[in-house]
Amino acid sequence: MTTSQPLILGINAYHGDSSAALLKGQLLAAVEEERLNRVKHWAGFPALAISACLQGANGDPVEHVAVSRNPGANVPAKIAWTLRRPMMWRHALDRAKNGIKVRGLNTTLAEAGIATPPRMRIHNVEHHRAHLASAFFASPFEEAAIVSVDGFGDFSSVMWGTGRGSTMEVLGSVRFPHSLGLFYTAFTQYLGFPNYGDEYKVMGLGAYGEPRFADQVRRVVKTSNGQCRLNLDYFTHHHRGVDMMWNGGSPRLGAVYSQRMIAEFGEQRMPHTEVAQKHADLAASVQVVLEENYLALLKEVQRRTGMRAVCLAGGVALNCVANGKILEKTRFRDVYVQPAANDAGTSIGAALYVQHQVLGFPRCFEMRHVYYGPEYEADEIAKEMESAGFKAVRLDQRELVRRTADELAAGKIVGWFQGRTEFGPRALGNRSILADPRRKEMKDVLNRRIKLREPFRPFCPSIHAEAVDEYFETGYPSPFMVQAYRIRPSQRSRIPAVTHADGTGRLQTVERDVNPLYWELIDAFRQVAGVPVLLNTSFNENEPIVNTPREALDCFSRTQMDVLALGPYLLLKGEPSSAHEVRQDAEMNR
Repeated sequence: MTTSQPLILGINAYHGDSSAALLKGQLLAAVEEERLNRVKHWAGFPALAISACLQGANGDPVEHVAVSRNPGANVPAKIAWTLRRPMMWRHALDRAKNGIKVRGLNTTLAEAGIATPPRMRIHNVEHHRAHLASAFFASPFEEAAIVSVDGFGDFSSVMWGTGRGSTMEVLGSVRFPHSLGLFYTAFTQYLGFPNYGDEYKVMGLGAYGEPRFADQVRRVVKTSNGQCRLNLDYFTHHHRGVDMMWNGGSPRLGAVYSQRMIAEFGEQRMPHTEVAQKHADLAASVQVVLEENYLALLKEVQRRTGMRAVCLAGGVALNCVANGKILEKTRFRDVYVQPAANDAGTSIGAALYVQHQVLGFPRCFEMRHVYYGPEYEADEIAKEMESAGFKAVRLDQRELVRRTADELAAGKIVGWFQGRTEFGPRALGNRSILADPRRKEMKDVLNRRIKLREPFRPFCPSIHAEAVDEYFETGYPSPFMVQAYRIRPSQRSRIPAVTHADGTGRLQTVERDVNPLYWELIDAFRQVAGVPVLLNTSFNENEPIVNTPREALDCFSRTQMDVLALGPYLLLKGEPSSAHEVRQDAEMNR
């Protein structure tokens, strides 16, 4: 920790994936509100997340609060656009009320009982600048092109420029109403996935289709000279607005596509109805066109900046299939994608922006992992198990790893709960459900028995970083599951459960010095099963990823998981409960 630097609280508030982060030179803590209040993608004031982060402040006062929204950004353009379109006035009023909440955070912080010293400064950081800062200032690069691509934030959908040292320079942007992110959202809704954040379902479904509608989809969007342009005939957001709910609870977004979409592609699929081959083919077409436009934008940024490295953030930067083609299709030779590239990551970005761009402190932080959430000690875990009536055996770390690897190799499904909670949308080996990737049936078993989700959704391979070249056609590190690479044809039959229908895998490269315990587990599995790969998915069942031991026990109990490695304790389903033995064992091993 750099003690001379101020304590900065970063907040993403009154927007989807509300979150908080605490920065003092290094990132001390970061957590999404949904992990604590159990409401997916919570859009409101992240009071619980802020309180959780401030537990790591050691009593130091917060000197700066960085908010990843600036209601004052692009105001003339907002007013001019709205005044000419009376149908948007109601929506503009709703957004203005939301902006007032953002501007009134000083009062809200005080009312929530969060310390607000008199000299504490609140900084409003424009949405995309927070995205850019979250990627560049957390990256290992001294200089890089920086690109943010998402739906909309502060009246922009794209922002790009350069980062050098501890400064960023914005060189271009794409303004409302044009948006590559909204293009993908429109087709996500049309394909019958209406919930906030459902875009990844289209990406997964696309692997089962052929892009036979690509020419039609190309009529909807085009990117050239660094500008994305929608054919607005297919959309409604630009002339009558979109119903949005951002002020508490799970965010909701009304339909953004027009009747022209239905006239062009036929009747939309209704939620929870059959997914036909036509839908898979349209998803494949949308994915192809997204990649064409995304890569065209990146090529133009590379041409204008001349940089060899690129740092990416924004919701579109979570499209791992597109990210996996950057090194092949552009002249960029290094890529860093912010692991929480969605709006949750803007709390980190806003804090980093203030630390470097506003206050001028030099960089001293690289985000190599995402383990910044709450952690629970063994005695806390033992008390929760005792309260829930579970029997378990406490093991030393070596034995825990060996026993868990044996259970995995025997075909058991394991809940793995260790260390600090991950920040961002991916479980990366601390709050994970793990299984044997060699078993072809495991994908369907997990989707049906545990996750209760669509059968076309893939699972991810966690692999030793040193073994990537052996299993994948691209050997570039991908530690955050934000890139998909083609699995070598010779290896696909060895790890079929993590080989997607298009022959790719959205991989996590695991480095020994970043997560030693998870690396050791993969290594123990390699010794037993012959492959340095585990199937990894988030520890949840249609809910936010579990955060506490109680939530892990609850998910373990109500699903058909076989084994739970909860801290140093190993629980095997089917054994008789004995809370007394848990307590005795915990006391003997202290």
